[in-house]
This record gives sequence, structure tokens and C-alpha cells, in this order.
Amino acid sequence: MTHIHQPQFLLRSVEAIEPGVLSLGFGDGYEGTVDLNAAMGRLRSLAPLQDWDLFQRVALDEWSRGVIFGGDDSLSLASDNLRASAIEQEGEFSHQQVIAWMDRHGFTLDRAAHELGLSRRMLAYYRSGEKPVPRTVGLALLGWDALHDTMPNRGGGSRSGPRPPMSPERPSVSARRVHER
Repeated sequence: MTHIHQPQFLLRSVEAIEPGVLSLGFGDGYEGTVDLNAAMGRLRSLAPLQDWDLFQRVALDEWSRGVIFGGDDSLSLASDNLRASAIEQEGEFSHQQVIAWMDRHGFTLDRAAHELGLSRRMLAYYRSGEKPVPRTVGLALLGWDALHDTMPNRGGGSRSGPRPPMSPERPSVSARRVHER
């Protein structure tokens, strides 16, 4: 799915505010921070970013669709992934969580909309990142998994196979609350 001309994925600004943490501004006015420390510790390709001198030399890439570090295009992060991580770290739900949920279950847009009780158009907006994913929709994703026994740590296996956490860095606040119950 290509998001190259959507303002929600065009970066206006980026700044390293502390080791492993970026402040981001997007074309649609959204501003957020993303903590990359966990990913930098886990992914060998991002390990060089643990060097503060390199990390603080972050800049927008040539097309404002990602960031690069130290002028090195091989150390780049895409804007849609950064935005999704920032949103999830704020405790909200991102478009990438909708995409992952649909993919995990093999749902078409029509089928996913039907399962969630949404119009196809609204789900398309959420999936593309054009509109923020409401908490009620994010919780519906988790609720659907719970009803269909595809939540992790539920015992008895899973019809859809193992499921990764909602956020690669840490689950959203809402996801943690559901999992704790």
C-alpha cells in the first residue's frame, strides 16, 4: 500500500530530543514523539543508532517520507512506521494495527468491515491512515480476537496461529488493559 502523497505521512520536521527518542511533525499537523530504544536494542540494523552522535544527526529524507541518520540512506526509517509507532506509544491505535489484523485473518476490506460493523469506506480511511483509528474500533479488533479465540495466552491454541503484540515496541495502553483482565 503506497502512501506517498498523503499529508499524514509527509514529514515536516524531525528532531532527536534524547537518545533513542525523536520528535516528529507531519504534513497534516500531527506532532508526536517516538521512542526507538527497544527497536535499536533488538534489531541489528538499527544498533548503530545507539550512538548519540549519529542519532542526533537525524534529518528528513529527500522526499520527506522518512528520516535518515548521519546522511546515510542505509540508516532510514519510513514515516508511516514512525507515525504508527508514535500513535501506539501514546496508547492509541494505528492504521498499521488495522492492516495487521486484516492480514492475520485473511480478511478483505469488505469482510473486515462486515465483521467490525463498519462501512467499507470508514474502514478504508482507518486502514490508509487518512483518519485516526477511534479507540472503539481498536478495541473492536481486540474484542473480535477474544471472541474468536485468537488472543495470545488464551490457551487452547489459536485458529489464526500465534499473534504478534499490537505494537512491536510495546502494546498500547488499551491493549495492555485488555490483556490484564
